[in-house]
Amino acid sequence: MLIQKGLDWNIPFSILDPDPDAPCSAMMGFTAGKLTDFDAVMKFGEGCDIITVEIENVSIRALTQLESQGKKVFPQPRVLDIIQDKRTQKKFFKDNGFPTADFILTANQEDVMRQSDFLPAVNKLGREGYDGRGVQILRSKADLSRAFDAPGLLEKLVDIDKEISVIVARNEQGEVKAFPPVEMVFHPEANLVDYLFSPAQISAQLHERAVSMASEVIVTLKMVGILAVEMFVTRSGGILVNELAPRPHNSGHQTIEGNVTSQYEQHLRAILNLPLGDTAINQPSAMVNLLGEEGHTGEARYLGLETILAVPGVYVHLYGKKLTKPYRKMGHVTIVDADMESLRKKANFVKSTLKVIAWESHS
Repeated sequence: MLIQKGLDWNIPFSILDPDPDAPCSAMMGFTAGKLTDFDAVMKFGEGCDIITVEIENVSIRALTQLESQGKKVFPQPRVLDIIQDKRTQKKFFKDNGFPTADFILTANQEDVMRQSDFLPAVNKLGREGYDGRGVQILRSKADLSRAFDAPGLLEKLVDIDKEISVIVARNEQGEVKAFPPVEMVFHPEANLVDYLFSPAQISAQLHERAVSMASEVIVTLKMVGILAVEMFVTRSGGILVNELAPRPHNSGHQTIEGNVTSQYEQHLRAILNLPLGDTAINQPSAMVNLLGEEGHTGEARYLGLETILAVPGVYVHLYGKKLTKPYRKMGHVTIVDADMESLRKKANFVKSTLKVIAWESHS
């Protein structure tokens, strides 16, 4: 989606991805290689002027060396180093005075099992948790045997009213612009965003506080690029910072049709040190994540596509992934409507109608 926007501006891209059949493999200069492999990243980066990433699990050492050679790397390797490990991320929040859920750093499963007095809590892996993986709720002593046996953390379970996200951008000149907060609904099993609504249905005061907090986070990091700041709105009316994603994010997909500037254009503007775009909402919007159906693994087949395309204000984005599996993100659908009630009805209709199954299921 970043490349699609870049084509409008005649920007040539080179791409490094570990999957030789990645959706972007047919576009421009594609190289297959592990993002955590120092040599692969170094070799790839030597041919680039500006390097950006779409996942945090990359070779920080290689990116740091490329930066020292004069390459522009955004977000900067030092920022990725903070965010790559949820333990370091939480310490950043605490050290800089950002409100966040109480937490305890843990070394392994045995360490977690000693913290029964801290329950109920969310057990998170420090590294490589992604799209709901590496996150689980431990409610009682009986759950402790499921704890991750790797460096991680226990985070006090928060009484949440809403989960919101603010996408904020900063360029090299220090200009900062945030998109209005969105409200996220998470899939109960997959623990990833199921669908979201823009703007979030929160008070003007909470809206302002969320935007201010997200802007303060990116300024404190001195980060260049786009940053998703996920937050909890508590039942007592407070806001806690949950997690950061230093890249275009699932909670900003609806900006393609819903806002004056998309998150992808904004990221390009930021890393190219151009004036940041207008983040205003064109129309209220919803985004439905298109997840692989449970019980289906194999070549992807889309049911209900024609039906939802007949609905006004519905925009389908398929990611070009050949194989589906349960809860795999296969695409998303943006819905725009001036009326919030109508928007919710359309989002629910899309969610119940459009399904990703396999031609032959092997689950």
